[in-house]
Amino acid sequence: MKSYVIHFIRHGSIDETLSGKYIGTTDVSLSDKGRMDLKKLDYEYRYPGTQVVFTSPLKRCTETCKILYPEQNPLSIPALSECNFGEWEGKTADELKSDPDFEKWLAGDSSVKPPRGESNADFTRRICRMFESIVEGLMKTGTTESVIVTHGGVIMTLLAVYGLPQAKPFEWTMDNGFGYSLRITPMLWQRDKVCEVFATLPYEKGNK
Repeated sequence: MKSYVIHFIRHGSIDETLSGKYIGTTDVSLSDKGRMDLKKLDYEYRYPGTQVVFTSPLKRCTETCKILYPEQNPLSIPALSECNFGEWEGKTADELKSDPDFEKWLAGDSSVKPPRGESNADFTRRICRMFESIVEGLMKTGTTESVIVTHGGVIMTLLAVYGLPQAKPFEWTMDNGFGYSLRITPMLWQRDKVCEVFATLPYEKGNK
C-alpha cells in the first residue's frame, strides 16, 4: 500500500529567540548566523527531495525555504504560523515572571492565553486542523513526499498529537534547521490518526 512521507523542518535561527524573547507571530527575518548555519547544514548534510513544500508565511520560514529549496515555489499556509503570544510577544520569561497567567500558561493550563493572544488549546486546534487537511490533500493528489517548513512549537505539538512513538511535546525539541521525517500509512491514519516518526533531519550524506 502507498505511504506518504512528510518532512518537518524548523526554520533557521533569529536574533530575538537567542536573546530569550517569546516570538510567535512577530514577523522577523533570519539572523545572519541563522542564514550561515542553514547553508552550512545544507552543505555538510542532506535535506530530502520533495514534490511540494508547505511553509508558514512568516519570513523566518519563507527565507529558510529559499535557502534549502531554492527551486521550489512553496505553498504559504497561514495556519502553520507559530502560536500568537499576544502582549507577551518580544518579552522574556524574566520580564513576565510576575504575571500569574504566564505562570499558569507555563505550567500547561490549556485554557489560559496571553492577553490578545492564543491559548494552547486554540493553537493546538488550529494546527491540527491544518495538518489533517494537508494529509488529506496529499492522499487525494497522490503526493507521496512533502516538506513542511514551520516553527518549533508547531512541530513539537503536532508530533505529540500524531507521532509514534508517543512522546510529550518537549521530547520532540529540535535545533533550528533540524526536524523529523514521518511516514503516514493510509489505513493506520484513517483508523487511529497516527504516523510513524522514522528519522531526524537533515540526513547524513549517503543515508536516506
